[in-house]
Amino acid sequence: MTTPTLSHIFASLSLLTWVGTITVVVLAVVRHFRPDSGVAGLFEDLGPLSLWLGWIVAAVTMGGSLYYSQVANFIPCELCWAQRICLYPFAVVLLVAALRGDRKVWTYVVPVAVIGAGIATYHVQLQAYPAQQSFCSSLVPCTTRYVWEFGFVSLPFMSLAASCFIIAMVLVARATDPDRSPDQVGAS
Repeated sequence: MTTPTLSHIFASLSLLTWVGTITVVVLAVVRHFRPDSGVAGLFEDLGPLSLWLGWIVAAVTMGGSLYYSQVANFIPCELCWAQRICLYPFAVVLLVAALRGDRKVWTYVVPVAVIGAGIATYHVQLQAYPAQQSFCSSLVPCTTRYVWEFGFVSLPFMSLAASCFIIAMVLVARATDPDRSPDQVGAS
């Protein structure tokens, strides 16, 4: 498969993760306001799968990132490295959490994923508006668009999508944890 074909596939997958993240947020809001509705039941049904779904996105993200640097020879900039540092561990951490059924994994996943999402957000806008100044080296500028699918999907956009989806999935795991006490359920 060629790099442009894989870029199109990865870009499409990142858009699917956005759809998934937005859907989970909507389900969470409905669950909060109408806990007895059928839609709230969908949120509950997602709970046992959430860590596995988060792991799949983390593993595909790591694999795609490694493909781009090791096969396509795209040289990562400083911001790309920071995003990788935040995302790569989730391919292992979420697998272990899913295997063990550890729904408390959110306590150490969310802070790192939020940092990664913050870096990715800055990088997304930097690539969307490349004329601005950046602190990245001139050797590998952070404004370089190795991927620009659909007129807006870049590598940092994909990283942001993965980070947000992972955050959503571990929070679903937390909210649907059967071991949570009843007084904690309202706090989700």
